Order: sequence, then structure tokens, then C-alpha cells
Amino acid sequence: MQSLRDQDTLIPRPRGNLPKACAATLAAVTMGGVVVLFPNRLFGLVAKAILMLTLGPLLHGLCLLAEEMLHHYNTRYRGRAFLSHMLPACGFGGKTLLVAGLAGLLLYLAGHPLPHKDQYWHLLILVSVLYPLFKSLGVLGPSEVEVSDICEGRKMNVAHGLAWSFYLGYLRLVLPHLEDSIAAFRATHQSSSTWRGRGSRKLLVLIPLNANISHKLEDEDDNIRFYDNLPNNEIDRAGVRGRVYKHSVYRVLDENGKAHECVVEYATPLLTLYSMSQESSAGFGEPERRQQVLLFYRTLQDILEHSLECRNRYKLILLDDKHEDDPHFLSKAILRHLQQQEKEEFCLTPPPHQEMVHPLSNSSSAPPSAPSMDGDWHHPEPMSREPTLMFSLEKPQPLKGPVENSDY
Repeated sequence: MQSLRDQDTLIPRPRGNLPKACAATLAAVTMGGVVVLFPNRLFGLVAKAILMLTLGPLLHGLCLLAEEMLHHYNTRYRGRAFLSHMLPACGFGGKTLLVAGLAGLLLYLAGHPLPHKDQYWHLLILVSVLYPLFKSLGVLGPSEVEVSDICEGRKMNVAHGLAWSFYLGYLRLVLPHLEDSIAAFRATHQSSSTWRGRGSRKLLVLIPLNANISHKLEDEDDNIRFYDNLPNNEIDRAGVRGRVYKHSVYRVLDENGKAHECVVEYATPLLTLYSMSQESSAGFGEPERRQQVLLFYRTLQDILEHSLECRNRYKLILLDDKHEDDPHFLSKAILRHLQQQEKEEFCLTPPPHQEMVHPLSNSSSAPPSAPSMDGDWHHPEPMSREPTLMFSLEKPQPLKGPVENSDY
């Protein structure tokens, strides 16, 4: 059975700055070696190296600029400013131009202290010209890690769009009304309702890693049985008057046959991910689909954690596909999360109808445990409710030190 801590090992964390630190360390070590071996050629070598690294991308940017200006100036850029939009898009950013300019200035100040300077200039021109060719052929193209890092950093993944759409178009609309819907449901099903615990009053959202979800939960696990639907929520949305949003209530049987009622459903955007993986034209295979499901879970979790409308009204359940052989894996996963919510969340509010009587009050009726005027004690009345925990709101006081009270 998958434990709740195993989910942390499945969710990919955002990429950090370790590559930058490794690159900075490698550059520092190399620069130190150049200073030791060629102290008089340091500035010239550094300037030539920087020019080789920057002139190639700038020449490749000219090739991109020709395509953009001739065929996409009006359609992609809507005739916007040439300097502020098209040039940065083609790679002529301020950082690249600044580094190339500083390298040229550094080479000029160095005064060409390098032997065989003509051969170095030939090498510089040759490397700069070959770079656009290899870049266009894909030899120097970005790696999958770089593309993934760019897409995640700029929120360009399919999972990011689906997570925001699921939140803005569904969860943020229905979760604020979930408790009222459950209360209305319990009022009409008092004879058969067995709602217990805080976890059963949340919306349980199932997110399977394989994105292959069933439209009926009882088809996945015979320990899950459909019970009824919550009252419909009607919201005016996108020109539709009284658009209906509904949730289904299921009864989940544990190993002892005891039923636990809860509101549970799959994350519907996963249907889109699964359908895309079945279409060859989408270019979306099974490995990419699994990665997008994990990013969908992480993105949706981050969104909901910062949402005041949805706080404490949901529970995301990530389902691993390694336990498909277990016919009751789904019911066990749901029950495990319900039990976790019941153990972790407690209600600390004072009990209702609790009255406190000051012992020195001059009321006409004394409290049941107070002594009467004739000296007889009256036994208190039996408790009419179960005992509850009492919490003091006063700050803890320090312990008293030993006091010497002996006589000398």
C-alpha cells in the first residue's frame, strides 16, 4: 500500500541553481589556471573566448531576424516596435550585446598580446560562422532539460494551463459552497447518513498518474458504491443562466464492511491529457503524459494552497499506477486519507450552551455544587453531555522557587 510520504518522492521539485554553481566553479578554476600559466595573456584569451561565444549567437539571431521581418512582422508582432519586441525575440537581448561589447573593448585594451594573432582571428571568424549552421541543424539545440526548465519557469506547460483552468473554471466556483451543500444533503438524509470526521466534508480529488480515469468509481473498485448527488449549485457562467455544478456522494467500505461517506471525483483535465497521448498529431507520448500529470498535481497544489476561497475544503489524492493488481487499491487510498484527516484535525471550539457562574456572585440560585446556607452539601446533577476538553487561554506561569520558612 502506498504511504502518504511516498508522494513526495513522485512529485518533481522545481529545478534549482546547481548548474549555475557548477559552471561558476569550473570557470573560476580555469581562470586560475590561465593566470598561473599565461599571466600576460589573460585578458586577450578571455576576450577571444567571449567573442567566440557571443558572435555566433548574434549571427544566428540575424538569420532568425530575416525570417521574422519578411514573414511574421504583422501576424506575430502586430506591427509593434522593432527594437523593443522583434530584436529581443531573435536573441539580440541587452545581456548578449553588453557582453559582446565588453569583450571587444577588453580585446582592444589588451593591445593584441597574443602570438600568431592572424590565426586567432581566423579561428574567431570560423567558429562564429559555423555556430549558426550547427544551431539551425539542431546540433547545438537546447536539451530536453533546458526546454523543460524554460517551460516550467515561464509557466508554458500543458499542465500549468490545465491546472489554472481547473481552478478558475471549477474549484474556485464550487468549493466555497461545498459545506452548505453537504449540510443540506445531511438534512435530507438523516436516517441513513453516516458522515464522520472533517475529511469526509471535503472534496476529494483523485489524480491518477496514468491519467486513465473511469466515469464510474464503482467500475474501478467494488468497495465503492454510488450513494446520491449533492444539491445542485446553479451559477451564471459565460452567458449560460443557471449553469449546474454537482458533486456525487459515494460510500466507501472498509475491511470490516463499514461504510464511509465522502464526496469524491476525478480531476477532469486528466481526460484531456489522456486523449492527447492517444493522438499521434499531438506529439504527446506516455512519458510526457506522466510528467505532465505530476506537474499538474504540483501546480494545482500550489494554487490551492494560496487560495482563500478553497482553503480546508479539498484534498488532492495522487494515485500511483504501481498497484493496479490490487482490486481495492482505490478504496484503500480514499480511506487512508479520510483517516489521516480525522487524526490530524481537531475541533477546539468550546462546547455549546456552557454557562459559567462566578463563585462570589450574589445570585439568588446557587450552583449545584455550592454549599447551602444550612451547611448541607447538595450533590451535583448528573452530566447531561459527554465530557469535553477544556483549554485555558492564560499564559503559562513560571514555577515558584523554594522558599525558606524556618525560624532562626
